Formats: sequence, structure tokens, C-alpha cells
Amino acid sequence: MNSRNMIDEKLKITFTKSLTSEFKEILSPEAISFFVKLENKYRDRRNSLLEKRKQVQQDIDNGHFPDFLNETKSIREGDWKINPVLDDLQDRRVEITGPVERKMIINALNSGVKVFMADIEDSNSPTWENIIQGQINLKDAEQKTIEFKHPTKDKTYKLNDDIATLMVRPRGWHLEEKHILLNNKPVSASIFDFAMYFFHNARTTIDNGTGPYFYLPKLESHLEARLWNDIFIDAQNELNIPQGTIKATVLIETILASFEMDEILFELKEHSAGLNCGRWDYIFSFIKKFRNFKNFILPDRSEITMGRHFMNSYVQLLIQTCHKRGAHAMGGMAAQIPIKGDEDANNSAMNKVLKDKLREAEAGHDGTWIAHPGLAPFALKAFDEKIGSGKNQLNILRNDVKIHQEDLLKVPKGNITEDGVKHNIRVGIQYIHAWVNGNGCVPLYNLMEDAATAEICRSQLWQWLHNEVEIENNKIFNTTYFTYLLNSEIDLLKSNLNQNDDSFNYSVKLFTDLILNENFEEFLTIPAYNQL
Repeated sequence: MNSRNMIDEKLKITFTKSLTSEFKEILSPEAISFFVKLENKYRDRRNSLLEKRKQVQQDIDNGHFPDFLNETKSIREGDWKINPVLDDLQDRRVEITGPVERKMIINALNSGVKVFMADIEDSNSPTWENIIQGQINLKDAEQKTIEFKHPTKDKTYKLNDDIATLMVRPRGWHLEEKHILLNNKPVSASIFDFAMYFFHNARTTIDNGTGPYFYLPKLESHLEARLWNDIFIDAQNELNIPQGTIKATVLIETILASFEMDEILFELKEHSAGLNCGRWDYIFSFIKKFRNFKNFILPDRSEITMGRHFMNSYVQLLIQTCHKRGAHAMGGMAAQIPIKGDEDANNSAMNKVLKDKLREAEAGHDGTWIAHPGLAPFALKAFDEKIGSGKNQLNILRNDVKIHQEDLLKVPKGNITEDGVKHNIRVGIQYIHAWVNGNGCVPLYNLMEDAATAEICRSQLWQWLHNEVEIENNKIFNTTYFTYLLNSEIDLLKSNLNQNDDSFNYSVKLFTDLILNENFEEFLTIPAYNQL
């Protein structure tokens, strides 16, 4: 165990892992000092906001459902706009996302899309190696020295001359970094991820004609956006970076944030780069917040499409809100991946991608997300047809849109099937197994699954079980029925995938506990993190 005293004798920073020479370069005394100043100043405020989340959940459980805030009505009705972004963020018609793995970063930056969001969050398993090596990879990418030599093939991956603009997504407010202790307590993973990237790369990005750009995940209120904004101000002052250099896009991926979009943009006005429809986490949030209400039961995941009223309403409101404020409105993730060896299935999947992206472009989005380079031509085609030689669709104001509380809370009707239950079990267990083994981005059944989609799987099962819903075969989904289906799927996974190691057995136990426990765990990654 290595310890260093930073700032003053009252602040003790401790690493619970030994540091390689390469890791020490990232975790330099200067970088750690920069981080500690932010962590020490804002840790109590972060914890207070997390406590406020618990109170909001209690209010919902007591029947006080979210709505547009009376106290911020003047912001929603005010005539204001965010500060403009640089040219390299004006055209974002297709963005690719993926973890901060070295080869992935190179391939994504070379993929021909406009932006690559390097993800330290939902598609990244936060092992100590992944987190710190990811920061090394990002630094090398910003300095354009990154390369990857394939361990078995005679091939070296390098950056092209023309690459995508880089953005970084730190972990959410709810997560801690347990391998670093400040006064013997784990630190905020969000502040750590941000601070390390910003300290090492802010000036490099400016010298390259771009800037330090971020995606902010899982915000639940404008007060959480205000916290980020204050951290941005302090970070820029500390490194003598001009105010407003940082630009951040907020993912609207919680039902609570959908009622505070104007307010979130306003809080980040100087640093805002728009909002994004984080569709999968949004569905998870909807289930989680209303999990105790039988009239808020959602059908099979496959039936919760963007055409459903509550999802379409959220999209329309986001586009209208962003464009009114001069901000980009980004579309959601296409989870499909190319299917090798089955031309018909692959054509069907790619047509779904094209249809989805055409819908987003037609609605007025300025760009969209994909998870695989193979989807880039289809997503680009959709937005090229709509935007043409322009850069975005900020001129489409969508004044026709009128969204009310009941639109965002309208529960879709649909079927809950045994196949839907089985699929959730299979995906949930396999994802957790991959995650605890260091992989947070997992191709399963021709879709790219990350923590958000795994959360849908386990939260749906919890909601269905604890409300004892009726499955389509007229069976009540209770503990006995769930256990029967669970055991049959476990046997199939062990047989078909030859999975029966200790980490697989742990994953099964964690997944089962998450479903059977009377209390709902806010995020599956919190207990799973204990295994890393």
C-alpha cells in the first residue's frame, strides 16, 4: 500500500493498489494534488445530493410523482441561450461510443464518424487496470501517439490523419473509486475520472484546436448539473484555462431529468454542448422510480420502442428544449451490431438501424449514437439525407410540440412473456459475468449490451416479481416460477457456454439476490464493484 500526503497534513491520500511506473506518470503528485482539491471541496455536496435522491424516491413511493418545477418556471419561460461551441462540435451527425480500451479508441477515432465518446462509465468495467490504463490511452490519443500492436497478428493499429472529435464520459455521481482513499474514505469516481483527464489533456486539446469535451451521465436534477458546473469553473481556474473552454453534453437518461432539461442547460450554460437521449438508462430509470406501482408495469423490453408515447414525448421535448436554447439535441444508441455468417439477419438488423436513424433525423435530432463502426454508413446515410451539406438542425425549433407531465409518465401497454423473462435472465447473468471479469461492453444475441441494458433486464424482473404480474400463459410470476426459469437458464448457460467458474457462480448469486431481495438495489454495479 502506498500513501502520500497532499495539500496539507489534514488530507491523506492512499492507494490500495501498487503503482507501476506507467501508472505513476498518470497519478503524479501534481495530478493527484489537482484532484484532491476538487474532491475535498465537493465531496460533502456530492453526498448531500445523493441523499436527496433517496428523499425524492421516498416522495415518489408516497405518490408524489415528478413534474415540471414551479420554482424554476422563469428559467423555462426565459429568453436565453447557451454559449456557442467550437467548429469541431457543430457537426455531430454520428457519434460512436465504446470503452477506453486501446484498440477500441483507435478504431473509433478512425471510423469516419464525427465524434467518439470514450466511455469510462457504462461500457467500461472499472477495474483498477481499466481505469488507469484508460487514462493512459486517452492521453496518448490526445497526443496522437497512440498505437496498438496485435499480440498474434502482424498488424499495428495507428490513428489516421483525419479522426473524430474526442469526448469523454466519466462515471456517474453514485459511483466511488475504492482504490483511492482520501482520509480513509473512497473518493468520487466522477471527480477522479474528470480530474485525471482534464489535468493531463486540457492544454493539449486546446493546442490541437479543440477542447476538453465531456458527456455527463445519470444526472437526476439541475442541482447535480450545477455541481458539475462549479467543478468545471474551479478546474479551469486552477490550470489557468479560459472559462467556458470545457464543453459538456448531458445525457437525459433519468425520468427526473426529463422534467428539468431547461434547468440543466441553464446551469451549464457557459459549458453546455447540448443534451442526449440516453434511451436505455431512461427506460431503466422509469422502471426503477415507479417500481412499487402496479399501474407502472412495463412490458417485455423488446416492446418498449421509441414509438411508444412516453419515449416519443421525451424525444420531442428534448429536441424542442435544446433548439430553443441553441443546443444540440443528440439521438440515442443503436444497440445492433453486424451479424456475420447470416446475410438475411444482418440485412434485417442494418435496416432497423437505418429506420431508427431516419426517425431521429426526421424528428429534428442533430446527430445520433452507434456502438459499432459497421453501423456508421447507415447512420450517416440517414443524417446526410436530412442535414445535407449543413452541420446540424438547430434551425428546427419544433414549436408544434406540447408535452405535459402525463405524456412523460404514460405507461405503454404490452405483453409480459416467458420468453421475455428468459431473455432478461440470460442477458443479466452473462453481462454481470463479463463485467466482473473486466469487460463492460458485451455482444449478446446480436446486440451490444452494456450496464444500462443489463439494468433493464434485472429491474424488469424485480418489478414483475415483486408485483406478481401475470405472464401471458396465465401464470403468476412469483418466486417459485422465477426460480424454476432461472435454474433452467443457468443449466443452459453452463451447457452451451461452458461457464461454471467461481466468477460465473458469483454472478448467478448476485443476479439472483438483486431480483429476490425485498429492497431494490439502486445500481447493480455498486454491489458488483465489490468483486473487482
